[in-house]
Amino acid sequence: MTPQQNVILKMLAVGFVILGAESVWADPLGLIGHWRLSGDLIDHSNRGNHGNSHGVDLNATGRYGKIGSAAGFDGRESYVEIANATSVQLGANDFSIAMWVNTAAELDDVLGDLVSKYDPVSRRGFNFSIQNYAGVTSSQSNHRHLHFGIDNGSAVGSWTDHGRLGDAVLIFGMAVYEGQLFAGTCEAGETQAGRVFRYDGKTWTDCGSPDKCNAVSSLAVYDGKLYVGVSKYRLAGSSLTESENPNLGGKVYRYDGDDQWTHCGTLPDTEAINGLVVYRGKLYAGSLYAPAGFFRYEGGTEWTSCGTPDGKRVESLTVYNGSIFATGYDEGAVYRYDGEHWEHLGVLEGAHQTYGFATHRGDLYVSEWPHAKVFRWGGGTKWLEAGRLGEELETMPLIVYNGKLYAGTLPSAEVYRFDDPNWTQVGRLDFTPDVRYRRTWSMAVFQGRLFAGTLPSGRVHSIEMGRNVTYDHALPSGWVHLAAVRDKNRLRLHVNGKLVATSSTYDDKDYNIANDEPLQIGFGAHDYFNGKMSDVRLYERALTTHEIKQLARGIETP
Repeated sequence: MTPQQNVILKMLAVGFVILGAESVWADPLGLIGHWRLSGDLIDHSNRGNHGNSHGVDLNATGRYGKIGSAAGFDGRESYVEIANATSVQLGANDFSIAMWVNTAAELDDVLGDLVSKYDPVSRRGFNFSIQNYAGVTSSQSNHRHLHFGIDNGSAVGSWTDHGRLGDAVLIFGMAVYEGQLFAGTCEAGETQAGRVFRYDGKTWTDCGSPDKCNAVSSLAVYDGKLYVGVSKYRLAGSSLTESENPNLGGKVYRYDGDDQWTHCGTLPDTEAINGLVVYRGKLYAGSLYAPAGFFRYEGGTEWTSCGTPDGKRVESLTVYNGSIFATGYDEGAVYRYDGEHWEHLGVLEGAHQTYGFATHRGDLYVSEWPHAKVFRWGGGTKWLEAGRLGEELETMPLIVYNGKLYAGTLPSAEVYRFDDPNWTQVGRLDFTPDVRYRRTWSMAVFQGRLFAGTLPSGRVHSIEMGRNVTYDHALPSGWVHLAAVRDKNRLRLHVNGKLVATSSTYDDKDYNIANDEPLQIGFGAHDYFNGKMSDVRLYERALTTHEIKQLARGIETP
């Protein structure tokens, strides 16, 4: 047999076929699900894990401009469901997910989940999503960040204390930007000013005070840059001695490097800012104190007033299903803004003020005072009670992390996990003596961990639930190739064929994630996916970096 004949026989033996100009392996090693999403939901592996459509557009335009070569997901209700089967149980074994994803640059909704197979009752399974978290009390904590996590329902781990930031009495807001965690503080001294610190996972670096007022109260990433809003915070609102710092806030600054802050304007008649959010390519800000104010950034130092709902203050700001949603301190209500007009969405039963937002399993949740309850939006002016957090008085930040919804409280600075319909305490973070109120005020997800900031200790704490890895840089818009890998005792993330993040190590035998839930493409613990997908693959083995690079170049992996 000639060498050429030998090569041909080997190619035929593994089912190699030629389709046009592309090379395709008919049965790549370890492939247990392959949904091309090009006009159908057929599983092109040999496992028969065919998908069922829930409102998915199977005629979307793909990477090369061909109609019907991708699937469109509307971010509201569309997803693909694959029935539970032995082949997708995964257990304690290695596995890999690879896919092409397209997201828009300008958003009026969160981006949501990519692939999940997770049982929220047993907390067992995996989650793969894009984190877009706005309204985490006063900040947009995560913007277009990848998260991949597994869990086996094991007991909660321990909290790590990352220290007090300067002379802070409050960690007012946090945001992840360019691979680091940024935190804004309030300092109480007469000559002290609010500062920004950044954390690289090992060390805190003081980035200086953008302004002379006592607090950096809100953070958000906009147009590739970190922006902060500053305030003269009235500490008496937290039953602390008022700061004697006389300087008013109400200004917005852009971070241009440590101790380099560019003034981006002052909001009219505003002494404090309690919300920044990005909506349809624009940055918006709201006033913490009266008079009520809500403004859109026009560039330079120019801000345009966009009105408020009947003169009511709008506080925490998030984006959900096409609109900005806002909490209020003048009444226990929620408001909606469509880019032109405000709409009153009703008062939560028993609530006097509303505080923070999260999108969990496609629904919008909001926190409140004075009963430490959480409510879920039922449409229109209907708000459905989703439980009370212990004997606390106030819920503040809400955030989704590795399959579950978490919340922080007052007066004990506790953290709770939503185990629908109940809330489970997973820690207390502030034990400052001889004060009336202790708050878990801010949260963010960074380096695979849940971070939280407190008042009045001014400290930052973190914890890992299950095992997680995050890519703490903004995911580019347009078509991007993504891969998530469980590789023995580590998790990996790859973007466009490049290894971008690796988790800490763990004992792989401890993480059997088998469950009876269906596999879902485009839905999970956060929200319905908002964008397009193609060529989704699930392997029962860990793909190598080289193999993932091949997939990102459009070459099949044998």
